[in-house]
Amino acid sequence: MSRMDRGEIDFILDGLLDLDSLLSRPRFSHLDRDALSQVLDTAAGLADDKFGPHYHEADKHEPDRINGKVVMLPAVQEAVDAFAEAGFLAAHHDEELGGLQLPWCVVQAAFSFFQTANIATAAYPFLTIGAGNLIRSFGSEAQQAKFLAPMLTGRFFGTMALSEPQAGSSLADIRTSATPNPDGSYAITGTKQWISAGEHELSDNIVHMVLAKIKGAPAGVKGISLFIVPRIRVNDDGSLGPDNDVRLVSLLHKMGYRGTTSTILSFGEEGRCQGFLVGQAHHGLSYMFQMMNEARIGVGLGAAALGYAGYRYSAEYARTRPQGRPLEARDPTSPMVPIIEHADVRRMLLQQKAASEGAIALCLLCARLVDEERTAAEEADRRRASLLLELLTPIAKSWPSEHCLEANKWAIQILGGYGYTRDYPVEQYYRDNRLNPIHEGTYGIQANDLLGRKVFMDGGAAFEALAAEMATTITAATSRPALATHAAGLGEALSRVATVTAHLGTVRAGGHVALSLANATTYLEMFGHTVMAWIWLRQALVADTWLTDGKGDSNHLNGKLAACRWFFAHELPKTVTQATILTSLDRTVLDVDTAWL
Repeated sequence: MSRMDRGEIDFILDGLLDLDSLLSRPRFSHLDRDALSQVLDTAAGLADDKFGPHYHEADKHEPDRINGKVVMLPAVQEAVDAFAEAGFLAAHHDEELGGLQLPWCVVQAAFSFFQTANIATAAYPFLTIGAGNLIRSFGSEAQQAKFLAPMLTGRFFGTMALSEPQAGSSLADIRTSATPNPDGSYAITGTKQWISAGEHELSDNIVHMVLAKIKGAPAGVKGISLFIVPRIRVNDDGSLGPDNDVRLVSLLHKMGYRGTTSTILSFGEEGRCQGFLVGQAHHGLSYMFQMMNEARIGVGLGAAALGYAGYRYSAEYARTRPQGRPLEARDPTSPMVPIIEHADVRRMLLQQKAASEGAIALCLLCARLVDEERTAAEEADRRRASLLLELLTPIAKSWPSEHCLEANKWAIQILGGYGYTRDYPVEQYYRDNRLNPIHEGTYGIQANDLLGRKVFMDGGAAFEALAAEMATTITAATSRPALATHAAGLGEALSRVATVTAHLGTVRAGGHVALSLANATTYLEMFGHTVMAWIWLRQALVADTWLTDGKGDSNHLNGKLAACRWFFAHELPKTVTQATILTSLDRTVLDVDTAWL
């Protein structure tokens, strides 16, 4: 079953993201709260009925290659068919395309139910939605008619094909080539590796979004172009033609996401792989960044969903598992108590709650910024949303991937020895989540992006916008007695981040780029913890207000306040040490000889 709580989603949408104000905008004027409630109800029901039941079976019986075809559990087909039939592949698209014109934050909130129920099966529509968005943004009308339309109904699925065996994350070094054909298409030749959902029989066709270099293109990332490469050729009338010389070299077997095919693909072994240029030549990486950034936030939400699933399961277990007695109980014959009565178990639950609920809120806030970027009436508001989204994306990807994995560790620990067995789901949550630190860029890549580019872009405009948002929250919380201390703590943390950022900026401006980035991951951790403190203070403001007004479930709201207290008492103080390390400009990682390691 899906372990996402509908009350949690409603709290975020209503209290944190101000959904009602979004619905007043022209693009969403056809919607009301009842319609959106039905969307979330449908997502929860499908997640429970079609995705959750085969979560463990798909892990035990991962896809296999039999007689040249990829074979998997029939339940996976049933799930993705139900997802498509319910309209979720097209939900955010224009009504004229068959969509519902839903806000992106609602679409992502709905998708969190599927990610919590079965992250591996959810990967197939996840990638299809992203590839479809890419074609919608940059593809020609003819490309949209031929490829996007069937993707919105689930007839075609999609992927992103970036990595190559020799290049990994270094896209400047890709070797896949594109040679112009007389008919305007391109002959594609090369190999792509780690391509999730790269081969299956779940749809009539697979549309690969492929990065390649046209002969004579500039060196490095400036010479990368983007191509639509279908597994099977598509005729002008939409019918399928012959295969397109895209071959499955092998299936890869990862420790998690076992239900998602991970592949090595060969393009053009027989010289007849046909690709179609998207947009302008040599602009492919800038286009692909749309899908990459969308996927980064989606990976963060998936990591948060897995962390939340483990938290909810271990909390239920802790309430029903009797073991031990209170410290004050001297009589060994007195009744045992549920383990949730023990302080250390509550510590592990609070740590999971603070990480997973905070991460879900952060990722859905990013989705809300996407809506703001697209639909705000004023250009200044759209620009501000774009800046905030750019700055928060590396944090939304990396922080949940690290700390919700840590949450899964504590879920296992709460179950004791049982948690380490495959009879309980928490060990699978951990294995699945362990992949998210590498999906869509490692912690180090996100750290270099944040410190090496995002905080300084446009003269620090994005950082200033985020600081202003935090200042607004601090001012609001200062006036509430229960939150005033937290407000002061966030103010101090924000000041630390500003001081460290300015210090590292000066080092960078002095030409010492390597030194300024030497401890970028520590900077990301400090920045991320400060952002999460802000997210928790915002949630606490809503909870405190709703409690005063007699709105909502008091246990849920008091749980929010407790998690906020936990984060400010146990997590935010870590930024003090991190700031000290960063301002000291420690050179250990630069000076250590590789022979010593």
